[in-house]
Amino acid sequence: MAVAISRRGEVEPFHAMDILAEANRLRALGAPVISMAVGQPSDPAPQRVRDAAAAALKLGRIGYTDALGLADLRKAISAHYADHYRIDVPVSRIAVTTGSSAAFNLAFLAMFDAGDRVAIAAPGYPAYRNIMGALGLDVVEIELEGAAYLHAEHLRTAHAQKPLKGVLFASPANPTGAVVPAGDLKALVDTARELGIAVISDEIYHRLAYGAPDVTALTYDSDVTVINSFSKYYCMTGWRIGWMVLPDRLVRPVERIAQSLYISAPELSQVAAIEAFNVTDELEVIKARYAWNRELLAKRLPELGFSFAAPMDGAFYAFCDVSRLTNDSMEFASRMLAEAHVAATPGRDFDPLAGHRFMRFSYAGSHDDMIESMDRLERWLR
Repeated sequence: MAVAISRRGEVEPFHAMDILAEANRLRALGAPVISMAVGQPSDPAPQRVRDAAAAALKLGRIGYTDALGLADLRKAISAHYADHYRIDVPVSRIAVTTGSSAAFNLAFLAMFDAGDRVAIAAPGYPAYRNIMGALGLDVVEIELEGAAYLHAEHLRTAHAQKPLKGVLFASPANPTGAVVPAGDLKALVDTARELGIAVISDEIYHRLAYGAPDVTALTYDSDVTVINSFSKYYCMTGWRIGWMVLPDRLVRPVERIAQSLYISAPELSQVAAIEAFNVTDELEVIKARYAWNRELLAKRLPELGFSFAAPMDGAFYAFCDVSRLTNDSMEFASRMLAEAHVAATPGRDFDPLAGHRFMRFSYAGSHDDMIESMDRLERWLR
């Protein structure tokens, strides 16, 4: 029998996940691997979140919800925008999603047609490129060439070369952790509006900035599509729960697509996520540990020959230029894992053109693990 395989399946693999799989294989064999490869908090979801899930399980009535999500969760998200950003986001514009991953799918499908040109920054999160490529969009990767983040002039130049239908950017960014300052964020949003370019703002690392308050792109244009998640700050990666804030005219298209692709986000995770906004004190303790880890890596990585490609303003990543040590970060990452038992992500994930010179280190783990990982790298590189 013939097996049909589409070209969509030929997207680049997510190398961070391949590294994680190899790290797990080595761990199963007894190797004391420390993983700095995946952007996943090492802490579980807060106790109050888990208690809400346990109570819902005891009740036992876990089923479908509205495609846009539970009313109580959407109200809680709306209240979060009022409390944290001092802006009004109507419940009617909020869609709860199966993680931010589903939100990106829904945004791309609802906003763009096959062949539309959509810009992203390089380096950037690989799933942007891979999902858009699988959907037949024309991905325009704007090389930052030393800039910490995407600027309005980057966007204007790319649009002048050939018109763009959309742009997607993140602040704080993955893999660099760079935050777009408020003035530059406003200029970026204003330029997109002037040029008729639709904007998607990835804000999943909000509440994880270390030197400046969070500023949502919605502050400057209510027609921006914002994507956020409970995975990072709220420590709920495996719960697969996120949200979107949509322009009014996009709500129904997203709802229709979600009804067919996902039906709804898991009700158990939705019930639990309502409590995530009530445990800030607990989550701020975890964030303080990230800041502690960040301080350690800011000192140790340059001493080991890893220079920072961008400031670590937010998230929990250090994106490093490793060209003093290697010209092949894929091979370097494999060898580092096999020999030093430290897992990190090669830059190829984030920038197919220049990624061979870079690596990303996640500092979301314990402080003891961060100390030990730096000591191992020091011994390995002697």
